[in-house]
Amino acid sequence: MDETKLTQLGHATEWPANPEAAVLERVANPQAGQTYLIRFTAPEFTSLCPVTGQPDFAHLVIDYVPGDWIVESKSLKLYLASFRNHGAFHEDCTLAIGRRIVELLDPAWLRIGGYWFPRGGIPIDVFWQTGKPPEGLWLPDQGVAPYRGRG
Repeated sequence: MDETKLTQLGHATEWPANPEAAVLERVANPQAGQTYLIRFTAPEFTSLCPVTGQPDFAHLVIDYVPGDWIVESKSLKLYLASFRNHGAFHEDCTLAIGRRIVELLDPAWLRIGGYWFPRGGIPIDVFWQTGKPPEGLWLPDQGVAPYRGRG
């Protein structure tokens, strides 16, 4: 993706029908060579249970240390929203998002926390990262409390 050819930022954009149709875009890292953390939080993420079709809700936290690229935030918002009518298990949604961002950006490090609200009375939390965080990185807690009503 050539960052000079952004297709969504600054333009009216239709919501993608599904994650495969979503266009995830990147721009050059303005602080390339620096070790720093970028965090995106999506406290109202939704998808569908692939078996029942019932809605599932999660609080996603995506942390990454960029290399040469950063994700363009509008495209990330549209990509995450594309899961709204997508049927997949919690584990699949969480890892698919993390892996797609890694594929696009090739970051120095990424982790994603999927804090899913209860299904059948059991909250399911899914965590994935690409390896150890870089030495000296300030890595704050993801800030999502263990389940007690997730309020």
